[in-house]
Amino acid sequence: MQTQKIALVTGGSRGLGKNMALALAKKGIDVILTYNSKQAEAYDVVASIAALGQKAIALQFDAGNVKSFDDFIAQVKTVLSEKWGRDNFDFLINNAGIGIHKNFAETTEEDFDLLNNIQFKGVYFLTQKSLPIIADGGRIINLATGLTRFALPGYSAYAAMKGAIEIFTKYLAKELGSRGIAANVVAPGAIETDFGGGVVRDNEQLNAVIASNTALGRVGLPDDIGGVVAFLCSEEGRWVNAQRLEVSGGQFI
Repeated sequence: MQTQKIALVTGGSRGLGKNMALALAKKGIDVILTYNSKQAEAYDVVASIAALGQKAIALQFDAGNVKSFDDFIAQVKTVLSEKWGRDNFDFLINNAGIGIHKNFAETTEEDFDLLNNIQFKGVYFLTQKSLPIIADGGRIINLATGLTRFALPGYSAYAAMKGAIEIFTKYLAKELGSRGIAANVVAPGAIETDFGGGVVRDNEQLNAVIASNTALGRVGLPDDIGGVVAFLCSEEGRWVNAQRLEVSGGQFI
């Protein structure tokens, strides 16, 4: 019986995805991580996972180019066979994404399409194309945002895509339950990363405002998120399904 678990983490070269990949490895889970352009950073994460005693590999992946997904899935099948002697993996973590901060009145069709392709359409069809190689009893974890619960100016398109992800995840849970596959959403609050140009991390005034409106008194860090994803992939998380877990320290409650 196959016991070694494998996770596919999109956007695993930096920020939250990197933290998730390392947290999974610390739980004894092997990792296939993707990067778009930051190959060196992705290889550093692979080396860090190897140092933790787990197997890992990094693959290039454009989360917004659905036409490339068939080739990507073929690559995943190849590395699964060559590195693990398997034809499937256990956990799909749809993390890859970008942020565009623009007021509704200024958001262009190009902005909207770029966000949609990466944040919703890409997630929808990567998950669909992964179904034949996700093991029964596996897990799907989609990333959303605190911005689907509270509204801050400048995120109308981004938050709308993430709202779609939250609804989509419920349907995944409903339709894949017969295979024993659970699907959940992790919704971070404001986090200090380079996401969106590092605005939360680097803008001291914004950082202070968010911290003052968070029950635990600070802005989130990547280390606050990865462990939650790893928990949802653990045996202890097996009965959590169709849920939105906000991980925000109590932001705007």
